[in-house]
Amino acid sequence: MCTAITLSSGSNEQFFGRTMDFSFDIIPQFFIIPNSYTWNSILDRRQIIDSYRFIGVGQKLDGLLGFFDGVNEKGFAAAVLYFAGYAKYDEESKYRSKDAIASIDFLHFILGKCSSVESLPEVLKNISVVGVVDPITNTVAPLHWIATDRSGACVVMEATGNGIEIINNPIGVMANSPDFPWHMTNLRNYMGTSPTQMEKTVWDEVTLTPFGQAGGTKLLPGGFTSPERFVRAAYLKSHIPTPEDSSEAITACFHIMESVSIPKGAVKTSRNTYDYTKYTAFINTNTCQYFYKAYDDLDIRSISL
Repeated sequence: MCTAITLSSGSNEQFFGRTMDFSFDIIPQFFIIPNSYTWNSILDRRQIIDSYRFIGVGQKLDGLLGFFDGVNEKGFAAAVLYFAGYAKYDEESKYRSKDAIASIDFLHFILGKCSSVESLPEVLKNISVVGVVDPITNTVAPLHWIATDRSGACVVMEATGNGIEIINNPIGVMANSPDFPWHMTNLRNYMGTSPTQMEKTVWDEVTLTPFGQAGGTKLLPGGFTSPERFVRAAYLKSHIPTPEDSSEAITACFHIMESVSIPKGAVKTSRNTYDYTKYTAFINTNTCQYFYKAYDDLDIRSISL
């Protein structure tokens, strides 16, 4: 589970944020990766050199450093979300003409190599994403990714049978399964949702009036499934007043994410563990500044590249 959004301010700053909803124990930390940082691919231990420095939230476990989200010095930001039942990674032997990248290395790879959303196709044209068991879940975690930059452009990257597909994301929202095109089609079921409401109507000779405000939002779904969270996030980010500056944008971002944040106890897995929002983070891609709030600490803290 997880939800991600983009948001623009009236001062032309671009923001990118996500909730990290997870049912496994994680200890997220901030890492700053310097310019020309050299690291070893999980798959074949070959050396990879990052082109850009970046700051990201991740975890180091059993000698493996994996990232959940981040932003680099060029303002390119990205995050990884679960994609259960839909991710189809390449087999390592299938694309011998391409450079294989482990699924849990992919976010590090693009943060270190991409200067913008526009640069993604060129960076990924010779890349094959291969599923690898991660030390947190001890499974080949099904993943997909969202990316944005200072221009406000936004894309989703989903692993299919034909490799990594880069999909334009005009709504600037992402959740989990099903695939992104399905979510966009599903929004058509909520076309009647509105910030305003009908003041009255007449049935036969009876005049009906609303109980109060918010009648126009009655169609919004209220659960925590991926489709419901996607719809709520899309509706809210599309209808809030445009924030005038950075401060208003950060406030708006966290309020939007309150509608999709999962309290502990609301969702329980078959493993008898709680799936809940471990943290919420927002990034100002113009300043490469993080704003971060943990489940057990409601203070919004800031850290910058």
